[in-house]
Amino acid sequence: MSTFHIWTLGCQMNQADSLKLAAGLERLGYRAVEEDDAADVVVINTCSVRQHAEDRAYSRLGMLNKRRTEGAQQKIVVMGCMVGPKTDALRKRFPYVDVWARPQEFDGILSMAAEARDVSDGELGALLDGGGMRNTYGLPTGPTAYVPVIHGCDKFCTYCIVPLRRGREESRPAADILDEVRFLAGHGVREITLLGQTVEAYGHDLPDRPDLATLFEGIDAIDGIARVRFLTSYPKDMTDRIIDAVADQPKVCEYFNIPVQSGSDSMLERMRRGYTVAEFEERVERIRSRMPGAAIVTDVIVGCPGETDAEFQATVDLLNRIQFDTVHVAAYSPRPGTFASRNLADDVPMTVKKERLQVVEAIHRESSDRINRALLNRTVEVLVERNEEGRASGRTRRGQIVHFDTRGSVGELVDVTVSQVTAWSLQGHLAGDLTLAVL
Repeated sequence: MSTFHIWTLGCQMNQADSLKLAAGLERLGYRAVEEDDAADVVVINTCSVRQHAEDRAYSRLGMLNKRRTEGAQQKIVVMGCMVGPKTDALRKRFPYVDVWARPQEFDGILSMAAEARDVSDGELGALLDGGGMRNTYGLPTGPTAYVPVIHGCDKFCTYCIVPLRRGREESRPAADILDEVRFLAGHGVREITLLGQTVEAYGHDLPDRPDLATLFEGIDAIDGIARVRFLTSYPKDMTDRIIDAVADQPKVCEYFNIPVQSGSDSMLERMRRGYTVAEFEERVERIRSRMPGAAIVTDVIVGCPGETDAEFQATVDLLNRIQFDTVHVAAYSPRPGTFASRNLADDVPMTVKKERLQVVEAIHRESSDRINRALLNRTVEVLVERNEEGRASGRTRRGQIVHFDTRGSVGELVDVTVSQVTAWSLQGHLAGDLTLAVL
């Protein structure tokens, strides 16, 4: 039997793409293997958001090329955000790559794989189903799964390569999404995360104009699914209807991932984010007025072109005002092809970027630690995601990671009493279990 190995870099959307591709390869008679040196087909699913991710892909390609020069007969595939609409430069730099594929473009990979195994045109056509493997779903690897609902992005922030790699926004029909959720529920999934680069934009390009709330309502009727999450949010697309649906639908977790990127209006304008700090804070206030205990997570970029001390201080002030549950922070990295790389000088020294990173990381630690400490000796609901020899871990509805002793099975919802906290995770024991409580 032919074999394959997929190495995935980057975001949850890439993880979902890899699972879908794996399902397609398995339908063609391929079998997944853990190590790439044992695979007939090696796929690198790439990320271009940061230079570090691209460098890792380049390093792996160099290793595969060395193996090929030593006699390996592997097919090499590169897919994902590193692959743009034009591949001439990539083909010249890496002539040994057999297939280049943009995100969600599986046809070329599967055609190559089918040819290698003499799969008939009819079988391949049935799999591709008009393109994109519409009715082929990746098998879950645990009780949680990602479900893309809208691909691409129409925002074109100056620093971001994603729209140039993933294309314009294209929503999936609601019926297809709900079919996939039913499939996942039938294979043991208890929690699904609806994905989009700007997930609240879902449905604006469909004839009947469904929205994220429409999907929440449909998933509520699907047996087996206990929790629903969604990411990543965009402030201007987050309507009151969506916020109200999160508050009113019992399966939807009160967890919002809303990147602010900067606390300075002048920087947001240079980033072309399309909203002001006041508009962002109004959305946060709306969420907290409907769900006082909601978790709010954000992303921040420091050291963008021209960022002054005053603009960075405005970000610090915003973080201190809002007290986010989690702050994901990154230093600006120029991405070739973006507006910023062509028109804005990367003029903030790396030493300053690192200092600003450390400041934001310290704010995150203090904020997250304070929020987690409020849970000490309280009981939280946890979905068991892993359980090895009675030591389990999972997440609360608000996204905190919890480690605990349990006899529960993976996929169960259990009540855990929190006994220890850090800024990054909680520890505890099953509620009511006095034996574990004194360990």
